[in-house]
Amino acid sequence: MKIDIASHITPPKFRAALEKKLPPQITEKLPSRFLPTLVDLDTRFRIMDSYEDMTEVLTLTSPPLEQVAEPQVAVELAQVANDEMAELVARYPGRFIGAVACLPMNDLDAALKEADRAINDLNLKGIQLLCHIAGKPLDSPEFMPLYEKMVQYDLPIWIHPAHPGSGSRSGQKSPDDGWRVVTGQDDDAAFAALDFQVTGQTSAAMTRLVYNHVLDRYPKIKFITHHCGSSVPYFANRLEMSYNMFKERRGAGGDFDKPILDYFKMFYADTALHGNVPAMMCGYSFFGAGHLLFGTDMPFDAELGLWSVRKTIEAIEQMPITDVEKRQIFEGNARELLHLPA
Repeated sequence: MKIDIASHITPPKFRAALEKKLPPQITEKLPSRFLPTLVDLDTRFRIMDSYEDMTEVLTLTSPPLEQVAEPQVAVELAQVANDEMAELVARYPGRFIGAVACLPMNDLDAALKEADRAINDLNLKGIQLLCHIAGKPLDSPEFMPLYEKMVQYDLPIWIHPAHPGSGSRSGQKSPDDGWRVVTGQDDDAAFAALDFQVTGQTSAAMTRLVYNHVLDRYPKIKFITHHCGSSVPYFANRLEMSYNMFKERRGAGGDFDKPILDYFKMFYADTALHGNVPAMMCGYSFFGAGHLLFGTDMPFDAELGLWSVRKTIEAIEQMPITDVEKRQIFEGNARELLHLPA
């Protein structure tokens, strides 16, 4: 079986709630407006039917609730989204093996309660956070209770990058706002350059979590990074060099108990590289087969999702690794992390 742990969706009831609760300048730029696979289950199922034994763990796509809604509204929208994700899993167990909760991160007390509800009552399999929470880095002290909770549940935290300036309650856009491409206001070069800035957020978030000792404090925490850990596998030696060069500046108490790269290797990574076998092997070399999970980034491509799924499957099958390791990546690691039945 192939378990896609990075498959995005905007459930219909949730989209309707967004359009009711948020101003038009935000809702008119929702990704579901130009990617029908996000809401059209028939289109999604046709793509999945192209591959034998294909199932998905559903993750919500933009917008980030903490950036587009006041806290009370964000709580309501998160509840709608999580309820509907659980409904989809129950209604289509052969299609969706699980789902990931979204949280109203601009109200941390409410977010902690919603995490409990989503996991205990709805049986969701983890939570998804952006690389920064309304501008606050993931190593901020206020987020530690949430990490402690996820360690207790022994369930993973998906880390996903966000477009700079994408979504605000006022609808104001920054000059590099990635959503502007939807309205044709950016050229191809600007959008392509922006994508490097977006994916780089993952590397920055990982580095902050390591350097500010979050993984020391919670050694059993499980973070799943998007796009195969971004640039971390490629720049691993530079990370080590930078640490060794500047460690004297940190002084007493600022060092680590083990080599710096060992902390980065504690992260998990999906395979959403859109079919790049050498890049996948770079991730494999760094994280190991036990920390790679099949993920496609569906449906963010020109073929409404088919291209990403096809290319990702082909790339994993072409990797010069053992069949046992390929099975780990396709399903074994997901089953273990999410406590799914064999």
